[in-house]
Amino acid sequence: MTNEETNKKDFIREMVAKDLSEGYCTVPITRFPPEPNGYLHIGHAKAICLDFGLAQEYAHLGAVCHLRFDDTNPCKEDIEFVNSIQEDIRWLGFDWGEHLYWASNIFDFYYDCAVHLIKNGLAYVDEQDRETMRQQRGDLRTPGTHSPYRDRSVEENLAQFEAMKEGKFAEGAAVLRAKIDMASSNMNMRDPVIYRISYDHHHNTGNKWCIYPMYDFAHPLEDAWEHITHSLCTLEFENHRPLYEWVIDNCPVPAKPKQREFSRLNITYTVMSKRKLRQMVEEGYVAGWDDPRMPTICGMRRRGYPARAIVDFCEGVGITKFNGNTDVARLENAVRGELNANAERRMAVLKPLKLVLTNVPADFEEEVEVIINPEKPELGNRKVTLTREVWIDRDDFMVEPPKKYKRLSPGACVRLRGGYCMICTGYEADAEGNVTEVRAEIIPGTIGANPPEGIKCKGAIHWVSAKYGVKAEVRLYDRLFKDEAPDANPEGFLASLNQDSLTVISDAVVEPALAAAPNEFLCQFERTGYFVADRYDHSAEHPVFNRAVGLRDSWAKMNK
Repeated sequence: MTNEETNKKDFIREMVAKDLSEGYCTVPITRFPPEPNGYLHIGHAKAICLDFGLAQEYAHLGAVCHLRFDDTNPCKEDIEFVNSIQEDIRWLGFDWGEHLYWASNIFDFYYDCAVHLIKNGLAYVDEQDRETMRQQRGDLRTPGTHSPYRDRSVEENLAQFEAMKEGKFAEGAAVLRAKIDMASSNMNMRDPVIYRISYDHHHNTGNKWCIYPMYDFAHPLEDAWEHITHSLCTLEFENHRPLYEWVIDNCPVPAKPKQREFSRLNITYTVMSKRKLRQMVEEGYVAGWDDPRMPTICGMRRRGYPARAIVDFCEGVGITKFNGNTDVARLENAVRGELNANAERRMAVLKPLKLVLTNVPADFEEEVEVIINPEKPELGNRKVTLTREVWIDRDDFMVEPPKKYKRLSPGACVRLRGGYCMICTGYEADAEGNVTEVRAEIIPGTIGANPPEGIKCKGAIHWVSAKYGVKAEVRLYDRLFKDEAPDANPEGFLASLNQDSLTVISDAVVEPALAAAPNEFLCQFERTGYFVADRYDHSAEHPVFNRAVGLRDSWAKMNK
């Protein structure tokens, strides 16, 4: 599918089209380069949709998007994260084919480039401590001062860098710095560190290396090695672009990629920092990276967010040059819209109240047909068994209802979904006045028909057979944070946690088909919301359903 066919317009796509027309490249090659030190979140999904989306749009030219693991920091990386990243990208609907790369596979290339810089007088080994180098860096008003090691000879720098490689320095005792300009107005150009010592075990290379390139040095070299044409980053890397280009211009690289930046995704009532997400996991504020309240892709999947809804949301937000906040309700609406169009309908009672149909025999059973949409039977048109005793939702009965109440009350008539109209004839209550059972009489001949003249049927309520219904656990998830901007809380983002973000209902009752549904089965609980059979915990013996979103934005309504 071409860019013109998708009708997508943004400054990145305009740049790519211009580069193609002017001959900068003949085939666009992009990359998605996650660091395997955590799980992907919704912000990464935006970058995935852009990087892989461009490759799809120019597939007719042979365009591809590489998946590259930027694994140059062994102290934080784990194969668990590597596997989860690949799974998330595939689940979103994208594939890298044969183009899977590891930054750690070209450590020799980074080393050779570093040696090249040393030989050309553009890098030196500095043995000062970190705090001293920080003080010498200066600030935006004050130029930095030169390190006493800056004018070492090429031979001495080569020897010291080799000693770093051979493990002759303690961790933190020496670094390799690029020799650029300590008076530059861009702080990133003030002799940045490009190699440091680390004795941590690396998940891919083991203990072969004890020196590792810094991201700002490795990133452009990785792009060049893979012949990336368009290296797309978020705006925080804009000030790093001069260093990116300096590395490309001064190292023996096989290609010259182009870095460009776009705005990152910021969502209200959410934190997008991987460090903060990790903190919540490690300190037990959530039940793991895939907790359905987390903005991680695996968390959203477990909550019941369809992949298509996430992609549609990211594409709808668009690509701009300016940072801003996107209302989380926009994401929830994308989920709601996708599920409304495609999710099957089922009946579940979250707060069960027994209803007895007193004018039928004790062994009464009758199959009734629930029609969701005559033209779309796949949405859940089905037959269910009506019995003498059924469960209805406690909110669907009131002893003294207010005006315009269209549910069940003494003397009122409502329809059982797909079944008969019925009239409430009484109820039982305990000593505290809590209703424990409701009684009603069905009106024969009213399946699919109106009640007799003079009887007004107020509406329809959902139900589940008391005989065949299955007890289930239902987890009602809400937003993890109660404040629109958790990062702005002066007491810290954790002070904004929503203590009511999870409510567990252990005695809900669902249709038998829901208990037998496969894990990750998505459906609408009629009149309640959209739910998914939990990816891990759901079973026929113990059904577990997670709420993805309600039928409407109840949060906004409550705030109003």
